[in-house]
Amino acid sequence: MRHLQIYRFISEIARRGSIRGTAEQLHITPSALTRKIQDFEEELGMTIFERLPQGMRLNEAGELLLHHIRNQNADFERLRTQLSELAGVRRGHVSLACSQAFVDSVLPDEVAAYRAQFPNVTFSVEVRDNRLGIRALTSYEAEIALLIDPPPSPDIRELIVKKQPLCVVVSQSHPLAALDTVRLRDCLEHPVAMPDEFLAIRVLLNEAMYRLRLEAVVAVESGSLEFLRSFVMREPAVTFQPLSGIPRLDERIRAIPISASDIKPIRVVLAQLKGRTLSVAAGKFVEQLSGRLSDLS
Repeated sequence: MRHLQIYRFISEIARRGSIRGTAEQLHITPSALTRKIQDFEEELGMTIFERLPQGMRLNEAGELLLHHIRNQNADFERLRTQLSELAGVRRGHVSLACSQAFVDSVLPDEVAAYRAQFPNVTFSVEVRDNRLGIRALTSYEAEIALLIDPPPSPDIRELIVKKQPLCVVVSQSHPLAALDTVRLRDCLEHPVAMPDEFLAIRVLLNEAMYRLRLEAVVAVESGSLEFLRSFVMREPAVTFQPLSGIPRLDERIRAIPISASDIKPIRVVLAQLKGRTLSVAAGKFVEQLSGRLSDLS
């Protein structure tokens, strides 16, 4: 407990790479902050930072210490949540990373439903694509992550895995809108509002187009699913999105599943860092999400 403050100082310096910038953020003088770091290094018996002309950088010992700090912070947060549970207060915080596909309705619905039952639990939600979502877990920025087709990682434990189709999204007046299912080649006969290379669904599309020897006429490219949906309402183009990313109440657009013979159903994964014990609040939220995710397949 006595090291909680210095742990915070070390984490901030490691993140910012600067004594002065960290001191300004923490409302402490740079000289006082430097003294606290030096005192801690003396107590530890070794240095933890490399002093560089352009700032501060953790050395190997510092990296090990930072990993310990993150574990300690996670354990302490879990302890605080458990103590609140014992007191009947039901307080806590859930830190979550998620793909864009879940920000329109899935997570807002689930967070609101959870807080209706536990109003003293707070949430932080970071929108990250699959690789950055994994990084949010390994850097302790998020306890859990809800991602589309994340890459394999030995550091990650998959809590829930469901599958859902990739859909082509068009306006209600588009010629494809009357179909119940569609082949990828038929979609690519129209201009494409293409998800950019940083999105997992673009990787799936590229692989399918290569395998089927298809080409797309790209009218516009974006990393924003919301922009792509809005664009196809203004031009007779098509875009591609996971089923869960398509607003259920928007009657201006139509989502048609792409044939599984062209693109297999994509994986929806709820994950956590291996070896990290979830807080009580996060554990309860995982239980609630499992029911919603069952409806996505």
